Amino acid sequence: MRYIVIFFIAMIYVQCDQGSALPKPKAKLNLHYPIAGYMEVDSRCSYRFAMNENARFSPLEGCESKIDYPNMGATVYMSYRPVVNNLDSLLADAYQMPSKHIIKAIEIPEKVFIDPQNRTYGTLFRIVGEAASQVQFFVTDSTDHFLVGSLYFYTRPNYDSLMPAARYIEQDMSKLMESLRWSSTNN
Repeated sequence: MRYIVIFFIAMIYVQCDQGSALPKPKAKLNLHYPIAGYMEVDSRCSYRFAMNENARFSPLEGCESKIDYPNMGATVYMSYRPVVNNLDSLLADAYQMPSKHIIKAIEIPEKVFIDPQNRTYGTLFRIVGEAASQVQFFVTDSTDHFLVGSLYFYTRPNYDSLMPAARYIEQDMSKLMESLRWSSTNN
């Protein structure tokens, strides 16, 4: 029995003396997103804009459309509405969209966009937290046109994991708002 105890003590000593323990470096995500190049897209409706070349634009029914990011499992859904004495209700709906996520959101900062030269005014909402949609926006000229959009990922919302991809696409949504140009007629 004494030999078994000595054997275990020797094994513990040998195992613990195999070098000094070094702290492991903090883990960092190794995410590489392609540098965004932009191309102009002309919608079927009354607007055109610049879009990331790594995404795909698809018109849907009516003046609905989407921008797919297949490598990120994300889609920006957009909806165009003409303004016909209904700007107040369109704005109310646009501001209500991000508030639907307030239960899961930590905060919802707004970024106001104003371009009087091209008659585009809007707001970009960043939803911080475990919400279903991470970024939403609307753009209008206040008289004829209104465009609203929302970003959705095809995965369970995990803010920490989705944040890098959401910020990448948020930059594309900002570029969309900056490059948006209205045309006078619906196609």
